[in-house]
Amino acid sequence: MYQHLDEQGQALPFTANKAVCVGQNYLAHMQEMGGAPAKQAVLFIKPKTAITGLANGVMIPSDVGEVHYELELAILIAKPLRNASPKELDDAVWGYAAALDLTLRDVQLALKQSGHPWERAKAFDKSCVLSHFKPINRLSELADVELRFEQNTQLKQQGTTKQMIRNLSTLLCEASRCFTLEPGDVLLTGTPAGVGPLKAGDKLAFKVADISVETEVVLSE
Repeated sequence: MYQHLDEQGQALPFTANKAVCVGQNYLAHMQEMGGAPAKQAVLFIKPKTAITGLANGVMIPSDVGEVHYELELAILIAKPLRNASPKELDDAVWGYAAALDLTLRDVQLALKQSGHPWERAKAFDKSCVLSHFKPINRLSELADVELRFEQNTQLKQQGTTKQMIRNLSTLLCEASRCFTLEPGDVLLTGTPAGVGPLKAGDKLAFKVADISVETEVVLSE
């Protein structure tokens, strides 16, 4: 069973619950997907069955069309947040991780065209891949950190959190007005441009702030 881990691989005292995710939070990615700026943050949820670590690599399903990577900064919640104000956030956030929001892109496009929700494309098992977590003292430490993703040594994504349309404080407060954020929840904060398909055997190297990961893609059972 998945557990949130620290830098030493020790389990953190938070039970993994839900992942609240943010779409269209980097302008260049929104443009590559054909989107337009939204008046409110585009929020959706991945259930706890979607959350997984990297012990067995990045696991993707087969026979569902293209599975895309989206590198994101993940924020770990340590104390409940509901209708939060910015002054509450530093005390409620434990730290951050590197995350991959896996997306069944062909499925998502079909759902969009039909006007249906995205859950089948976004909330499937093991679709929220998390590295270990690193603690922070203040949310502002993450205001301008790098995100970088390489696939088979080719640079695919590169950006910084400074490029976010809605910054971390705004996202957390807005998300907490829609969903109570509980200890163990994570907030995925959007992805830069450059998303694309994964295939079994791909070698991945990605970095968010001071967390670096090297892994590979495998087919899930």
